[in-house]
Amino acid sequence: MSKKPVLGIVGLSDGDLEVHEQLKGVVQDQVDAIAAALRASGQVEVIEAKKLVNSVRSAKEQAEYLRDQGVDGTILSYGVFAFPNFSAIVAQNGKGPFLLAANLNPDWPGMVAMLAAGGALNHLGIRHFRASGDVKEPEVLERYIRFARCARAVNRLNGQKYGLIGGRSLGMYSATVSMQDWQKQFGIDVDHMDQSELVRLAEEVPDEQVERAFQWLSENVGEIHYNGTSFTPDKLRTQIRHYEALKRIIRENSYDFVGVKCHYEMSRHHCTECIAAAFCNDPYDWDGEKEPVVYACEADSDAALTMQILKYLTDGSVIFMDVRHYDREHDVMVFCNCGSQSTYYATGTDDYKLNLSKTKLYPALDIYAGGGCHVNLMTAPGHATIARLNRREGKYRMTIIPADFVTLPEEKMAETTREWPHVFAKLPFDHQIFLDKFDANHCHAVYGDKVQELLMICEMLDIDAEILGE
Repeated sequence: MSKKPVLGIVGLSDGDLEVHEQLKGVVQDQVDAIAAALRASGQVEVIEAKKLVNSVRSAKEQAEYLRDQGVDGTILSYGVFAFPNFSAIVAQNGKGPFLLAANLNPDWPGMVAMLAAGGALNHLGIRHFRASGDVKEPEVLERYIRFARCARAVNRLNGQKYGLIGGRSLGMYSATVSMQDWQKQFGIDVDHMDQSELVRLAEEVPDEQVERAFQWLSENVGEIHYNGTSFTPDKLRTQIRHYEALKRIIRENSYDFVGVKCHYEMSRHHCTECIAAAFCNDPYDWDGEKEPVVYACEADSDAALTMQILKYLTDGSVIFMDVRHYDREHDVMVFCNCGSQSTYYATGTDDYKLNLSKTKLYPALDIYAGGGCHVNLMTAPGHATIARLNRREGKYRMTIIPADFVTLPEEKMAETTREWPHVFAKLPFDHQIFLDKFDANHCHAVYGDKVQELLMICEMLDIDAEILGE
């Protein structure tokens, strides 16, 4: 599957054959300009319809053709006035979401066609988006690219398989979901697996694989604080075995993303799953570069879905974090997950050596009597977007928060739990708003300003959205 979004594009024309023959060159020129600009960006693949649409029959045929090519979304291009019923037929038979595109050209009424088509689609309750203006202008081209990224994120959820390993953790309502709701709204299949499979399959991991991983960690992790009791080299080897078992489960069951319960069956009686959580979400492990596989701690399924959306939006790793504290001295929210986080965020780069040099493995807290390590790091500074899917009486909404991650003195981590990974985040509003309004104990983040993309994704998915503090 291509990592780039794949958009279909079809040009729509006049329904009168004679008029169409006169104007088809104008229609085709606009299609060509949009396709060329998107390809030149290097960020989008484009599949063009085989012919222009100028009839009910051609509208259905070209829509079905693009749909069958597996596009992530469809651009309807208007260079001249096009009969709006053609757009309705394309939208009813093609692959959404749909972007209506028109150049602001006073010589030809493409904009009029776009508005008429938009009205037709709204009559039918078909959501769509619009891009008006010359695609050669950077801000206009960015609208197309944003649409493409969002369409890919939405469409690739459909048909995915989520591995729910273990059940509800620590009594959290906000972490559990209905598999019927997920299938109906997102097209995602929820497959439940018992955590005992991690223990069983861990015993089948070859010793040589365990030793290779152990040496890789020993050579690259900045500090490993064995304590001779709950966290020993052998216990680290056990955690490696659990991660390798998880990789096998993901591979053999074709899981696209996972949530693992951990507490307390695993953390109290076998080992913490922190190594698995860190490296599953990383773009590398001891086997080399890889695609991150979203892993949500404590089997938080809405966390996993939020992270999967962010992953497809950015093609990268996503932070899973606990809400922990507000530091009044530095005016930052302290996010501190109970034991693990993608090590990518130690620097925000794919340089595993540099990331791991800033990572420490500490003995698990005594409450986790199974032993093993927690994965400690401080998230590197940078502008970021925090997001979380929440539900109110079954209706989804996404809470979105722009934030700035900052670096604080390392001893600040000891004020909460030194052993755990930390994110220090400055919010653009009073922290009390967060504490009064946020509806989960977990949230998730990526670097960059992704607010507009997330708003568009929510509209595509029929999810309410809120930018907290506005």
